[in-house]
Amino acid sequence: MKVLVSDNLGEVGIQMFKEAPGIDVDVKTGLKPEELKAIIGEYDALAIRSATRVTEELLDAAPRLKVVGRAGIGLDNVDIPAATKRGVVVMNTPTGNVVTTAEHAIAMMLALTRRIPEGTVTLKQGRWEKKKLEGRELYKKTLGVVGYGKIGSIVADRGRGLRMRVVVYDPFVPPEKIEKDGYEALPLEQLYKQSDYITLHVPKMKNTFNLINKDAFELMKNGVMLINCARGGIINEADLYAAIKAGKVAGAALDVFETEPPGENPLLALEQVICTPHLGASTKEAQTNVAVMVAQQIIDYLTTGTILNAVNVPSVTGEDLEKIGPYIKLAEQLGLLQAQLISGAPKEVVVEYYGDFKGIDLAPVTTALLKGMLTLMVNDVVNFVNAHVLANQRGIKVTETTIGSHEEYTYLITAKVKTTEGESVVSGTIFGRKDTRVVRINTFRLEMIPLGHMALIHNLDVPGSIGEIGTTLGKQGINIARMQVGQEEGGERNIIFLCTDTPIPKGVLEQLRALRTVKSVIPLEF
Repeated sequence: MKVLVSDNLGEVGIQMFKEAPGIDVDVKTGLKPEELKAIIGEYDALAIRSATRVTEELLDAAPRLKVVGRAGIGLDNVDIPAATKRGVVVMNTPTGNVVTTAEHAIAMMLALTRRIPEGTVTLKQGRWEKKKLEGRELYKKTLGVVGYGKIGSIVADRGRGLRMRVVVYDPFVPPEKIEKDGYEALPLEQLYKQSDYITLHVPKMKNTFNLINKDAFELMKNGVMLINCARGGIINEADLYAAIKAGKVAGAALDVFETEPPGENPLLALEQVICTPHLGASTKEAQTNVAVMVAQQIIDYLTTGTILNAVNVPSVTGEDLEKIGPYIKLAEQLGLLQAQLISGAPKEVVVEYYGDFKGIDLAPVTTALLKGMLTLMVNDVVNFVNAHVLANQRGIKVTETTIGSHEEYTYLITAKVKTTEGESVVSGTIFGRKDTRVVRINTFRLEMIPLGHMALIHNLDVPGSIGEIGTTLGKQGINIARMQVGQEEGGERNIIFLCTDTPIPKGVLEQLRALRTVKSVIPLEF
């Protein structure tokens, strides 16, 4: 078996490959895309960090490739659907650098508060500006932690150790879980209003992009300080610049930027901003951890078939995967759908299986559903190994039951999610051998293909309502690729699923919501 290491990897990991029986390793870093494409066909495994981009084009040139291992958490540089389609396992190392990243956030907060970077620069320039560089104490200040995953929870713990008052916002963690850990759970607006410091630990997704914007700054205390060691784009950089210039924000510590490297970013010219070049995971210990983890995971998979920390394949035998593969895909889609439908923090997930699954272990299917749901909820990278752990950490009770036959479908999966604000129910089945369909959303019956850019529209079942929707989209040049309509059981409303060629812009969504027959519009992505 041949392994290619295409990015800088800790020497300990490379040595593990060299010592593994039956494995040959080549280290070729800094390759241009065309150079990597020219040689990738020789290899069974690829070990990467963030520099190498594993595209569909690269995968097409890699007929022998069995596994891609990322030494780190983020997989933005890997086309996971394309890898899955080709049977390539994609692994990461989700726990290797969480402490390091959390410590960097605390270090940035301390450096910002005591103006350490500016003090260093001015002193080296021969200036003694002791009075000008007056700082603050952290003691008894309020630290607002946005996102309570692995990293956010460690930051909260370190903040408590500094005797700060720690308040937490995470819409997907029950407040009682946060309070049991010894912190105050607050709505986001209250966190903005009460915090002296705000540190971000959420993933970059549709609902977190530009989360910290002009409206958010208006709610914050005068003199607030911001720390972002999560992802660029969560803070609107133009709005942050304006808030600093206006005196609303006293300082910002940024490890990440919307564009990296940031180039001539106006924020870099402000003395109130300190910054580092995405160093959150860059410690000797973290790099050693992820190098050891990714090497061992690749070695185990190539030599024994053991799968660990895979984001696209559950740990099942090939025979069982052949039988339940379509249901794993369906369950993950149902989980993704629930994550975009529910409001409030999940408290319980109940998965019901209808049909004769002939003794097959359905645990991987339940895991797939959790993975789909949690992927859009947590900052941690979710995979088939840690999905149950992450659910447990958030106080989510998970149960599954096999009920037997269903009156309408040979096989049916129903997912009920109970949250702090109510319950949501979705059901799905398989058409033919592998075509997934959603057939129920709460009280609505339908046949929806869960694929692409979609919008879920609740509207009154009256003549002309569908025409108004189509006309509104048509005027904006948005093409409807397909449409499914479902009716409420015993009700007067329709549910419409539109699949469009491109995502529907925010302004157009508001136009749809303003139509006389439309009750709500929820954008969805699959």
